[in-house]
Amino acid sequence: MRIGIDATCWANPRGYGRFTRELVPAMASLAPDDTFICFVDERAAAAFDLKRSNVEMRVVQLAQSPTIAAAANGNRSVTDMLRLTRAVGRERLDVFFSPSVYTYFPLPLGLRTVVTVHDAIADRFPELTLPSWRARAFWRVKVLLALSQAHLVLTVSDFAARDIARVLRVSPGRIRVALEAPAVTYTQPAANGDAARLAAQLGLPADGRCFVYVGGLNPHKNVDLLVGAHATLAREMGGNAPHLAFVGPTETDVFHADHAQLRDIIEAEGTGSLVHWLGFLPDEQLRLVHANSLGLVLPSTCEGFGLPAVEAAACGRPVIATTESPLPELLAGGGIFIEPRNLDALTDALRRLTNDHDARDAMGRRAREQAMALTWERGARAALDALAEVA
Repeated sequence: MRIGIDATCWANPRGYGRFTRELVPAMASLAPDDTFICFVDERAAAAFDLKRSNVEMRVVQLAQSPTIAAAANGNRSVTDMLRLTRAVGRERLDVFFSPSVYTYFPLPLGLRTVVTVHDAIADRFPELTLPSWRARAFWRVKVLLALSQAHLVLTVSDFAARDIARVLRVSPGRIRVALEAPAVTYTQPAANGDAARLAAQLGLPADGRCFVYVGGLNPHKNVDLLVGAHATLAREMGGNAPHLAFVGPTETDVFHADHAQLRDIIEAEGTGSLVHWLGFLPDEQLRLVHANSLGLVLPSTCEGFGLPAVEAAACGRPVIATTESPLPELLAGGGIFIEPRNLDALTDALRRLTNDHDARDAMGRRAREQAMALTWERGARAALDALAEVA
């Protein structure tokens, strides 16, 4: 097959960028007789590092990169989208794959298409994910157009598939699932002393008494709740309280977030000396941060997959995560799973992982076993099967 791919999100540091960068190389490796034509803008082209004989890159000149324009309150140029449409139309393709509905653009009529919808969070909770009525309207139009052109819809978990069927009214027979997995970096053990040295550089406690949060600061992530639960524990434990590290973009995040409000809450709680803003970290460093931690916390209102939790689990760390996700099943026995916005449950979970060393280690071992059972090759095979079915 000749498979066209929207790779304009290749440079995006968040989940759907990771999905594209991990899944597409695995697909190309599994299908050496297929040709993958990847359409990118200049920003994505600069980060595009997939060099295989069956992969070709097409650079489309755009006024603004979709990585920036396809944001919570962004405004993608119609001219830019039509440039992508025309570029695709010039190629002889059997099928087209959109790894993310975020960067979706209209495709030539008649082209067989598979579109990935990672979750239905923006449609279930628009006020928590899209800051204005205008952004919500544009999002709705884009999703409806993508679904109307898609012959099959790909998603990342059975949990997300059920949400998409119920909320977006997509027939379950049109949905296929390609599970995500930890990147290889997270499956490698940390060398002696590396984690402690990085902790010292970042100002984190050398003894690993630190919880980690990875991701954006969108309202649906319930980071304010995490800050409050951590503050309660800090008051209880005084000088022996665990620290809290945030990993991910802050002021530079192009999605709906309120970093300043979180800082105000931390100041009011008086826990500033225990909270660390680490910004974006490359995988090799984040692996070491996980390895020298009490565990990862992901208390979201909803997660289509929850890749940061799976990555931390691959490092042998337990997780505290939302029940509104596939994580209770994917990481069964590897953490504590709580209902969204349940402050008491979140505080109790933080308290238990801080104080119960044996339970924490047992959960960490189980979490790693569960995470290691997931592979990008498995997800790539599911995506290729969907593309072959559509073509």
